[in-house]
Amino acid sequence: MIYSEMFRIFGRIGCLSFGGPAAQIALMQKELVDDRPLLSQPDFLKALSFCMVLPGPEAMQLATYAGWKLRGVTGGLLAGGLFVIPGAIVIAALAFAYATFGNLPLVQAAFVGIKATVIIIVIQAIRKLLTKALGRKDHRIIAIIAFLALFLFNLPFPLIIVCAAIYGAFTCPDRQTSAQRPPWRHAIRPITVGGVLWAAPLLVVWATGSTFLLSVGLFFSKLAVVTFGGAYAVLAYMTQSLVSDHGWLTTDQMIDALGLAETTPGPLILVTEFTAILAGLNAGGLGLAALAGLLTLWVTFVPCFIWIFAGAPLIDWLDTTPRLRAGLSAITAAVVGVIANLSVWFAAHVIFSELTPAKAPFAVLVPVWSSFDITSVILTIFAALLLLWRKFPLLPTLAAMALAGIITNIWL
Repeated sequence: MIYSEMFRIFGRIGCLSFGGPAAQIALMQKELVDDRPLLSQPDFLKALSFCMVLPGPEAMQLATYAGWKLRGVTGGLLAGGLFVIPGAIVIAALAFAYATFGNLPLVQAAFVGIKATVIIIVIQAIRKLLTKALGRKDHRIIAIIAFLALFLFNLPFPLIIVCAAIYGAFTCPDRQTSAQRPPWRHAIRPITVGGVLWAAPLLVVWATGSTFLLSVGLFFSKLAVVTFGGAYAVLAYMTQSLVSDHGWLTTDQMIDALGLAETTPGPLILVTEFTAILAGLNAGGLGLAALAGLLTLWVTFVPCFIWIFAGAPLIDWLDTTPRLRAGLSAITAAVVGVIANLSVWFAAHVIFSELTPAKAPFAVLVPVWSSFDITSVILTIFAALLLLWRKFPLLPTLAAMALAGIITNIWL
């Protein structure tokens, strides 16, 4: 396939990839398998399974794999880049517009409606995972433990993922291991070259002495390797770090960031670019914000290319390793509990304007009942009716909810 045709196909996918990973994967199925036989159905499904257990956005990594399959590393860079770039441009524009106009009363009222919609969006993510990840009793227990570990004790997200993986691997009923030797030699060059490229901007920032940019780069680099289960799974962890540990953003700004990221094409993890730009604006103005956004994009998405270029040759081998598959299934079960905690966290911050920490050893935030917001409850119910009952598409729902937020602000 010539590069101009790849540019047209993957550029179209990148510009139309609204609606989260499920819609994005369905679009790629249509474009790459159904409409034109660029990938076989078995190759597409095996690659999808592989991408779903990697850290990072599975749809972007699937696009990268498709490009790699067609034209090697150059094709993978082209396909993965085109999947991210349109959304990254839109996110940057929205971040600067939000910083400029976000304090206007009507804009704030619109965001009340968008925040209510975010609650239902996260609940939808849980519903989709429930049928796929919790078929076994022990997986349901893993999900509950993961939820309680975060909700009650705020344990580190990576620790929960590691514990789930260890449990899954060592309780695998099929003790047989692969008779094939993994093709590790193919992974050496992508890991070496990719690792150097990944670290290069961080070394430059360190050499220039920019403490803020170095902190941003290191934080989002760490986030890039623990985003199992997609952006929803790490949002609570990311919010805690950005709001409480670093003080770069407020909780309301984080929820607004997710709502706006839902309206753009590309992977939802682009919310990291939005938050980095806001943090940069708060720390030092437009120049620092632009550098923070670009650095965050780099450290977030370069690992995605490394995983695919290093791991694509391993896809057939992974089918023959029961222990690894069991560990990955346990991780998926834990992610259900993590996202459930995120749903409760979002709902509490939208419905109550004040929350106070519980007494030790618990880390849960307790609502202040006098701060109960009936308007947010009404808007959340309305969002549930549109998304869960009427099955409205996401973008029209977000627009309708923003308008509903403005109307309720005027009337109530």
